[in-house]
Amino acid sequence: MHTALYDWSPLLRLLFAGMAVAALPLAWVLWRQRRSQAMGRIRALTLVTLFLTFDLVLFGSFTRLTDSGLGCPDWPGCYGQASPLGAHAPIASAQLAAPDGPVTHGKAWIEMVHRYLASSVGFLILVLAISAWAVVWRQRALREGRAQVQPWWATATLLWVCVQGAFGAFTVTMKLFPAIVSLHLMGGYVLLALLAVQAVWQSHTTAGRSPVPVAITLRAAMVVGLLVLLLQVASGAWVSTNYAVLACAEFPQCQGSWWPMMDFSQGFALWRPLGLAVDGTPLSFQALTAIHFAHRLLAGLTFVVLLLLVWRLRSEPALVRPARWLTWLLGLQIATGLSNVVLDWPLLAAVLHTGGAGAIGAVLAGLLAGTRTRLSFQASPYFSERQTT
Repeated sequence: MHTALYDWSPLLRLLFAGMAVAALPLAWVLWRQRRSQAMGRIRALTLVTLFLTFDLVLFGSFTRLTDSGLGCPDWPGCYGQASPLGAHAPIASAQLAAPDGPVTHGKAWIEMVHRYLASSVGFLILVLAISAWAVVWRQRALREGRAQVQPWWATATLLWVCVQGAFGAFTVTMKLFPAIVSLHLMGGYVLLALLAVQAVWQSHTTAGRSPVPVAITLRAAMVVGLLVLLLQVASGAWVSTNYAVLACAEFPQCQGSWWPMMDFSQGFALWRPLGLAVDGTPLSFQALTAIHFAHRLLAGLTFVVLLLLVWRLRSEPALVRPARWLTWLLGLQIATGLSNVVLDWPLLAAVLHTGGAGAIGAVLAGLLAGTRTRLSFQASPYFSERQTT
């Protein structure tokens, strides 16, 4: 059955469904913060949106890992309908023709729930941006001085979630093209980082705290850690979207060797369809092995870099808590990464592995937002005490 890739007729109903889902957390925030000032409400909404965005990343991973990404083969609806209920007949026909194919009733519901959640997160981010600008305009009108919110970050987040929506559409219409799916996953991590930065800044503002002054070397270590993590996340996304997890089913060796047969040129040809090489031939097992093995090597580098960062963070009393978070998240990543290999890619471990990477990125982004470079004359509290005696 031929289906148009884009059918905009259910768009308004889909948006209303997202607004209905978003209305629950929005009403909860407004009720809980009814006696708070505008900044307190914005902070609470940012934290709730950050939490729901993390849930969305997890559910997106679940959608991909259950092969539900094409559960509805068109966008934004499902066979031109706003829910699988209205598309019951075409879904049943597709499922009858291919019971193990990409379109089934269960997969259609998973895919559409993911779209409902995504539209609800987008609506909450829109409310955040409008609220931030409303506070700025009010303070300017009353001439209250510098605004406490940073509306441009909220605006950037809104623009980014629109980009994410476009990549979500391309994921379906380009039939799980690995480069597009990988960029969509990485875009979700960027969205988490943007919200984490705003949550940290707003927490400092409402509490009247200044960013923690740290040595320039520690700030540099945070930046290096974030860049290395970004590279590792890209590698992990490439492994997942090419279904290369089980190319190596043992650890620490791979296929009984410390350096198995690999084809890096074919494996890392970025612009090609799923399961195919650039020339249209099936992707070789050696290419899948190269994708998996490169991720292992980068995982070792990332672990060492972040472990050194944790060691440095523990020397700063104000940063012990995020250091503990990074320690626990690194442990989670190691456990779930090994489970994916030796336990035949269990669904729970795979979803947690995806979420753990996003959580580490959010913590690192929050660290950069909550710190600043310490001036040379602020080298230590001891120096400050001596200056005042």
